[in-house]
Amino acid sequence: MKKIVLIIISAGIFASCTDLEVTPTSFVTKENFFKTQDDAIASVTAVYASLNIDPTDQSLFGRNLYFLTDMGSDYAAAGASAINPNVRGISGLTYDANTDRIRVAWRQIYNGINRANIAIDNIPKVQGDEVIKTRLINESKFIRALLYFHAVRLWGGVPLVLHEPTSIDNQSLKVNRATVNEVYAQIIKDLTDAESLPATNGAGNLGRATAGAAKSLLAKVYLTRKDWTNAIAKAKEVINGGYGYALFENFGDVFNKAKKNGKEHIFSVQFEPNQVGSSSGSTFNACFAGFVQTEPADIVSDVPLFYDIYDLADTRRDVSYAKQLLNPNTGNIFVFPKPIFRKYLDFSGLTGGSTVNFPLIRYADILLSLAEAINEKDGPTAEAYEAINKVRRRAYGKDINTPDATVDLSGLTVSTFREAVYEERKKEFVQEGQRWFDLVRWGRLVTEVKKVAAKSAVSERNNLYPIPQSERNINPEGLPQNPGY
Repeated sequence: MKKIVLIIISAGIFASCTDLEVTPTSFVTKENFFKTQDDAIASVTAVYASLNIDPTDQSLFGRNLYFLTDMGSDYAAAGASAINPNVRGISGLTYDANTDRIRVAWRQIYNGINRANIAIDNIPKVQGDEVIKTRLINESKFIRALLYFHAVRLWGGVPLVLHEPTSIDNQSLKVNRATVNEVYAQIIKDLTDAESLPATNGAGNLGRATAGAAKSLLAKVYLTRKDWTNAIAKAKEVINGGYGYALFENFGDVFNKAKKNGKEHIFSVQFEPNQVGSSSGSTFNACFAGFVQTEPADIVSDVPLFYDIYDLADTRRDVSYAKQLLNPNTGNIFVFPKPIFRKYLDFSGLTGGSTVNFPLIRYADILLSLAEAINEKDGPTAEAYEAINKVRRRAYGKDINTPDATVDLSGLTVSTFREAVYEERKKEFVQEGQRWFDLVRWGRLVTEVKKVAAKSAVSERNNLYPIPQSERNINPEGLPQNPGY
């Protein structure tokens, strides 16, 4: 990889220098960069790297965001080997504005946003193919939109930073919270631009943003906003757009290393063996600690045990969880006192990180999003049934495109269809960073999380995370705290 050094500045955070190959050291200028097309490509590589590499911590989608989106929900809890009190605070929903995992997530998201800003601002200046330059800019806009989409759902209105800083003066770096509507307007604008990306990646570019990924993320944005009309329209553009997306015939293939970036993977965060600068690789090596200890750092919530909500014929259960496993490296069979998470299990990386990609958007999500949006707008139409039933057929090992009365849903009301969508998402997306966001947008976080005895401290405040106190110390007037913190 071409080495490039960029100045990365978070909103409200003092500037730091990030070198893609070494630990941050000192300030540099960009006078010798953004001269050639190779510089532009390297800058966008740095944008993507913000998703899966953090030399100083667990990477954003490698593990850190999981604490907020899964352990902060009813899916998971901190096990006996989770010794970080901040992690245990998230698990019990007793966290506050000083919790380090929340602060790190904020930093990582804004580092990625600012890398995208630097690329967007500077790529137009380089000498190179205009088509390639436009593609690189729109890939950066996709990542910026993706990160702001996470930020606005986690914290509500957040500082809207759209250009690289021109000064390191502390006062000029202070950016006040924008409104939720302003943040979403920018997300939609960036993704609309990104819709002009190529339909496919092409050889050597697997894992990069595409037009289908932009439309898919727009569908999820509109679904979150309860803009059912636009959510339906974008989901249909993904489904009918000739992008080649489809469900894998076997649910387990979604997490099969040999099928990375396959037909169901619309956009995934990429993880490779011995990935430099990622302290834990892909999710979730702490979930597999049962191979060497009684209880791993991440355990399945047990009131009720999520493992037990599946029908015995539902193949998703034994892909998502395991009660026993054969280690092919040793031939040993491990039997666990309680089921463990297993989606990202990688026997080649048990002592480090998994090299299974993290699926941020996959085709099943778009089908279920379409079913939900149609039902909310028009009721359970034939099209809505077919979308959800494709997911169910695959789950039960049936032919995806052939109606099957043994598993297909039918005869539901708007309310019961809604509940069916909720249940399918609950079973489909274990440990995929969806659960907390789903519960919040459905207004069900408190109701569902209270069912877990160890999470009884949950309250309405937990529908947003607190603005990190370290950020508010720099700009207290411009970053008012969320209610309850």
